[in-house]
Amino acid sequence: MTDSAGRICFDEPQFDGDEIWFKVRAHGYEVPVDGFGLEGFRCRVRAGERHEVALVRKQLAERLYRVTGADRYRDSIRLGYPTPLDRTAGEGTERSGNVAGQDSVQGVVYRDEIRWFWGDTNRLAYPLGLFHTAGATSRLPDRGGLDPTVGIALDYRTDETGFARAMIDLEAPAQVLWLDGLAVVRDDRDQERMVAHYSRRKSLVDEVEHGVLLWDDATESFRKLAARELADTWRVPFGHPEPTVVDGIAYLQFGNPYATCRVPARLEALAAVDAYESWTCLAADAGDSPESRVPLRRADGALDWAWRKAPPVSPVDELRWLESEAIAPDETWYLPEDAAKPGRRVRLHSGTVRWNAYRERWVMIATEATDDPESPSWLGEVWYAEGPSPQGPFRKALKVLGHDKQTFYNPCHHPFLDGDGGRLIRFEGTYTNTFTSSPPTPRYDYNQIMYQLDLGDPRLIAVFGEPDRRKTP
Repeated sequence: MTDSAGRICFDEPQFDGDEIWFKVRAHGYEVPVDGFGLEGFRCRVRAGERHEVALVRKQLAERLYRVTGADRYRDSIRLGYPTPLDRTAGEGTERSGNVAGQDSVQGVVYRDEIRWFWGDTNRLAYPLGLFHTAGATSRLPDRGGLDPTVGIALDYRTDETGFARAMIDLEAPAQVLWLDGLAVVRDDRDQERMVAHYSRRKSLVDEVEHGVLLWDDATESFRKLAARELADTWRVPFGHPEPTVVDGIAYLQFGNPYATCRVPARLEALAAVDAYESWTCLAADAGDSPESRVPLRRADGALDWAWRKAPPVSPVDELRWLESEAIAPDETWYLPEDAAKPGRRVRLHSGTVRWNAYRERWVMIATEATDDPESPSWLGEVWYAEGPSPQGPFRKALKVLGHDKQTFYNPCHHPFLDGDGGRLIRFEGTYTNTFTSSPPTPRYDYNQIMYQLDLGDPRLIAVFGEPDRRKTP
C-alpha cells in the first residue's frame, strides 16, 4: 500500500538481488499489463535502489492523498524523503490526536482558520473510539497552510490521554453524537458565530434527539442552541450549507445533496422554526405518505415551484412521480440524466453544492445510491453535476470517480481549498469497506481521501459546455 506521497518501502532484505513480480491495483487508474494480460511489473530488487511505476489515470478525478489516520507518510519517512508535514506541527506529535480512522468530514472557515469536524473516530488503543465528534484546525493555504495538493496539517483538540476529545457538550449523551450542517452566521452584534446540526442517537438508526448547536469559543466545544421535534427533519441546517444572497438577504442554503432548503444567515433565525423555507412544489400540509406528496401545478399547467414553508421535494418523490407519469422527464430537478447513458437517471445520495467562479455555475459533487448489480461499488461512485441555482435544476450528471468494491460516501467539496480561480476543485470522502463484503485497505480504511477535479477537462466541457462568463451568482 502506498503512503500519501505514492511511495512504498519494500523492506525485505531476504529478497535483495532477486527478481520479484509485483501485482498492481489502483482505483480509477490503468496499470501496466504484460504479454499474458497480467497487471503488474517485474523488478530486480536491490537495497537502496528505486523503481518507479507510471499509471495512466482513466477517471476524471485525480487522487491526491489520505487526509486522516495514522502513518500518512510512513514509507516516505522510512525512505528518507522529506514530507509536507515535516514543516508543520501535526504529524507524529500530541496534536495528531492518535487518530487511526475518521468518518464523514465537515469543514468551514471560522475566525481565519479552517475548522474540521468528523463523525466516529477510531484509535489504535482500543476497538471502540470516539463517537461524540472529533475536531481539529488547520491554516488556510494562503495564510501559512500547506499547498492543498500535497496535504493538510491537522491540529487536533485532544484529551488528557492525547486522543481526540469530544467536541459537543450535551447533558446525558447517548452512544453517538453526530454533527453536520456546519456553517458560519452573524449574531445580533454582527459577530461571526459557528453553528451546526446535531443528532443524538442510541444506534445507527435510533435517533433520540436533534437540533441546532452553537460553538463556544471559551470551551472550544458546541452547546445546544435549540432542539427540534424528531419528526421535524428539515428545519435545521443539515448537510453542507452554502452561503447565498437573494434580494439583498444573506441565506444559508442547504440539503443533502441538493440545496433545497434555506434560512436567513442570522443566529436568531437558525433557532426559529418558522424562519426555514424549502424550494418545493408540495403543499404546506404534505406529510410523509406518498398519497400526500402530490406536486402542485399552476393554472398554466407548469409545476408550481416556489420558496414556501412546506416540505422539500426529494429525488425519491420525483422518481415516483416520473414512474407514475405525474411529471414529464424534462420536469425533474433532482434526477439528472447519466451523460454517458442517455435515458438513465442517476439517484444521488449525499454530497455538496457550491458556487464555482470558474464554471459560473453551482456545482455538485455527490455519490450515487444504486442497486445496479453491474455497478463497481455501492456508494463508491462519485458524480459531478451543475445547475443555474443552488436548488437546480440539475439536468445531467457525469461520473468522475469510482471505487472497485469499496465505498466512498459523504463526499465534501471544500471551496476554500480550490485553485486556479475555481478551475481545480478539491473534495474528500470516507473510503471504507463498510457496506461491502470486501476486505479493508490497511491504513486507508475508514479514513478521508482527497481528490482533485479539473473543471477545464475536455471530457467535462463536452458534457456541460464552456463556462458562461456573462452569469453572476
